[in-house]
Parts: sequence; C-alpha cells; structure tokens
Amino acid sequence: MPQTPPFAGVFPNNAYNKNLYQTKEVEGSNYGGLYYHDNSLVSGSLEALIQHLVPTVDYYPDRTYIFTFLLSSRVFIHPYELMTKVCQLCVEHQRLSDPQADKVRMRKIAPKVLQLLTEWTETFPYDFRDERVMRSLKELTQRLASGDELYRKAVQQMTQALIRKLTVLSQYEEALAKISATATDRLAVLKTKPQAAQQRDILSICTDPFTLAQQLTHIELERLSYIGPEEFVQAFAQKSPLDNDKNCFSDHKKTSNLEAYVAWFNRLSYLVATEICMAVKKKHRARVIEFFIDVARECFNIGNFNSLMAIISGMNMSPVSRLKKTWGKVKTAKFDILEHQMDPSSNFYNYRTALRGATQRSITAHSSREKIVIPFFSLMIKDIYFLNEGCANRLPNGQVNFEKFWELSKQVRELMTWKKVECPFERDRKILQYLLTAPVFSEDALCLASYESEGPENNMEKDRWKSLRSTLLNRV
Repeated sequence: MPQTPPFAGVFPNNAYNKNLYQTKEVEGSNYGGLYYHDNSLVSGSLEALIQHLVPTVDYYPDRTYIFTFLLSSRVFIHPYELMTKVCQLCVEHQRLSDPQADKVRMRKIAPKVLQLLTEWTETFPYDFRDERVMRSLKELTQRLASGDELYRKAVQQMTQALIRKLTVLSQYEEALAKISATATDRLAVLKTKPQAAQQRDILSICTDPFTLAQQLTHIELERLSYIGPEEFVQAFAQKSPLDNDKNCFSDHKKTSNLEAYVAWFNRLSYLVATEICMAVKKKHRARVIEFFIDVARECFNIGNFNSLMAIISGMNMSPVSRLKKTWGKVKTAKFDILEHQMDPSSNFYNYRTALRGATQRSITAHSSREKIVIPFFSLMIKDIYFLNEGCANRLPNGQVNFEKFWELSKQVRELMTWKKVECPFERDRKILQYLLTAPVFSEDALCLASYESEGPENNMEKDRWKSLRSTLLNRV
C-alpha cells in the first residue's frame, strides 16, 4: 500500500498560530474565560466551556458548539464527570431542585435541557454505556419530567431511542465476533485441506463487478455507521505537556468500531491478494486480476473510495506484483487510471479532488445512490492524527485551544453525514458471507503461493521459497 507523505494543508499559512494572542474577552459575556476572535470562539477555561454548553431561560447553545464540545471535552474530562457537572449546573442555576420554582420559568428551561440531552444521546450514544453517565441522565430527566405529562413523554421517547441504539450496537458486536470466528475456522480447514481452496473462489460466487462493488458498499456503510464520533478523539488524544493528570482525560480503549473498520480494509486487501495468488493457472490468475480491476472501477463510480483503495493495495502487495507472467496477460490500462486517481503524491491531490466531487454530488443528490461517499478511511485517520499532533490541546496560558477542536469537529462532522446514508443496493447474502468469512492467507502464505505460481527469479527469492516451504508446509 502506498505510504502517505507528511501531512500538509490542515493549517494553511500557520493560521492557528498567527492569531493565537489576538483574542479578547467578549464584552457582555455571561461567563468569564471565553475568548473570541472575529466572532468565533477560540479558547476558554474548561469550566467556562461547560457553562457555555448548559442552556438558560434566554440562551441555547449553537448545535455546532454542542457537537464540538461534546466531541473534544473527553480529552480533558470523562463523559460521566461532564454529565455530573451539566446536571449540577442545570439543577443549581435553573432552580430545578426547588419544587416551588416558577412554573413559567420551568416551562421555558425544561424543553431546552431536554433538547441538549436528546442531542447528546443521539450523537454520542456510546457515552451512555457507562452506568455512571446513565445514572446522572436518569436523575436529571426525572426532575424535568416530574409533574408534567408532556415532558414525561419526551423523556420516555429519548430514553427508548437511546436503549434501542445501544441494543443494536451490542448485536452488531456479537455479529462481528461470530464472523471473526467463522473466518478463523475456515482458515483452519484450509490449512489442513489446501485443495479446498481450489473448490471456491470469488469468480465462483460472483462474476459481475458491479454486483460485487455493491456488496462491498453494503459492508462499508454498515461498518462506518457504527463508528462513534468520539472514537476519533479517543484513538488519538494524548496528554499535552501543558496538561496534568487532574485536568486531562483520554480513553484509548473505546475505539472498537473504528478498529473493526480498519481491520475490514486490511482483510479486503489480503482477500484480493489471496484470490489472485491461490489460482493455479496463469490464465485464471489474470482473469481474477482483471475482475478486481473492474470491481475497483465500479467502487470509484459509486463513491466507495475505501474499497477501491483496499483492492489497489491488495494488487500492489509484493506476492501479487511480482507475478510478471500473469500481469503480462492483463489489460492494465484501467488499472493505471485507478492508480493515478489514488496516487499518494502531493498529499493525495487526485484523490482529494475526486472526494470533493463526490461530496458535491452527495449534497445535490436526488437519490440514495448519488449520496454515497465512503472516504479512504486510513487517510482520514492520518489527517486527524496530524491535526492532533500539530496543535496543542491547551494554549500556554492554560486555556483550552478551542480553535483546534473546531477544525477537528469539522472533519468528523462530515463523516457523520456520510455514514447516515442508507445503502440503496439489494443485499446478496451469499456474496456478503464470502467477502466476510472466506479464508485469507497470511503474508508468508501469500509469498509461498506466489512462488508456487511463478518460480523464484533470484537467489534471494529461492532462499525465501525454501524457508517458507519448510516452515509452512511442515506446519500443516
């Protein structure tokens, strides 16, 4: 797979540093410690930012701010601690603890607090897998719902929607575990009966490139849909030298859905290489390569850039690329065009241009088919990683560098839009099952299969072949 060059372009002209200290406290702000530049919030103390999140009778936070703060706050504070603070502010500042509180005031503030909680549960539902977060949520919603049937129904609807989301997530995780177990079992069978590999291959399951590209898109959109936005922060959030143990929090463990999606990309790359290398006859290998080239082209047309890149990566693996006699029988013009589109030079300029085109098509789309945008995920993760590494979480004065988190949330929000698209294609269970569970060779097994297909060309390859034969074949 081509290596990504050093990231460029996130901070053009060093804009984040240029205006670092050209900020001022907003006059008339209800809370101290929030600093703006050109009417945009650029920094603030954690406490002030939390207060800025909580609605009042006359104020409701901007939805973009809600998303950005809930996304980034976990760098500094655990979600259960944030929920506790939000509840305290709602109770203390809005007089919700007083049963004799002005009913008019309650009617003004309760819907706003419920709206905030609804946005939190809808956008970051995985926070509520933590019983401590759920407990605080229940306590606050009980206060809001007491004595008013309308609010009680709203609370009930919000809670039921949250429970449904968490139930579906648990079912998805169970399904992933079963798929993984099935794939492991099939690989074990393949090791004891190598001839079984010749009985089924991708062309015995599907001969239409467009159909296979559609089924790949099903898998992509499903896996993408389960990634929580917070996983991007939890995957890369590191303690800054300006942070200390008390005011910095990052949970690196809760990234399982993001990791499952990355694992899918790797599996698809190795599956492509396996399908090519396990074919005995040169003519059949060439046919498999041409088939995957056509599948990759259909993925590009759909807007499925992740599967496209996984297929190209599989065909660029050395066990496949060294099969010169096989490639000699392949019409490579279409493959050359696809490689050009995904060329890593100039920070993947060609791909980023194509992605912008797909994004524009999605915005103006009249059908689900046109709305599909599945980015090259590994590159997106690298962009976020470099954004995180290139800018501190806190400024030298200890303020939270909110300008950084605006940029982070902008990137993540775009993905959140793409992952909501319903796949318009009909599902083919047989093809999906094959893509998810067919045996995939290890790197060593791919090398051995490649040498068995087209013999070693030099002494180094001969030594490698002998070594692999003695270790892998004797292991069976």
